Amino acid sequence: MTELVLKLPDDLARRAMSAGLLSDGAIQCLLEEAMRRQAGRRLLEIAEGVHAAGIPHVSDEEIVAEVKAVRAERHAREANPPDVR
Repeated sequence: MTELVLKLPDDLARRAMSAGLLSDGAIQCLLEEAMRRQAGRRLLEIAEGVHAAGIPHVSDEEIVAEVKAVRAERHAREANPPDVR
């Protein structure tokens, strides 16, 4: 477990304490929520880049087929490893 020391303006610390936001559990929830929002923003940035690059839409069925093909290839490779000497 990591222990953190935070320096906050007094007014903010008082308001956060009054709101119950300075407990370990509350800070953990706040950080997890912030990371989800950050990941969502990053995903939207990537989607905008894909759209700007003119990359065609891939259907769910195409994605599933590709995943199955990669898994089958990996399974075949693991079942018959190359003879390295």
